[in-house]
Amino acid sequence: MKLSEKTKKIFTVCCALVLMLVLIATPAYAANDPLQVINNLSEFIFGLIRAIGLIMLGFGIVQIGLSLKSHDPSQRANGFLTLAGGVIITFAKEILNLITGG
Repeated sequence: MKLSEKTKKIFTVCCALVLMLVLIATPAYAANDPLQVINNLSEFIFGLIRAIGLIMLGFGIVQIGLSLKSHDPSQRANGFLTLAGGVIITFAKEILNLITGG
């Protein structure tokens, strides 16, 4: 798949913004409570999963845009699948909370 220079630049900027948001250090306030340590680790892991989902979401949008330009139905289908997977991964924590009722 060949991307134009403008598309590569936009995708690179989006990935850099997502990584900057994810990698900003947040303090962990878990001095004496072991459950708080587990909760903080869970929040960190779900933050990483959300970042991966956002990257997939952006890539899916780029794929759909490129497929509309080139009139390629298989690339369009892959773009929509990537977009749907990105949405599901981005909101994985909320989906799990809805399923478990927590």
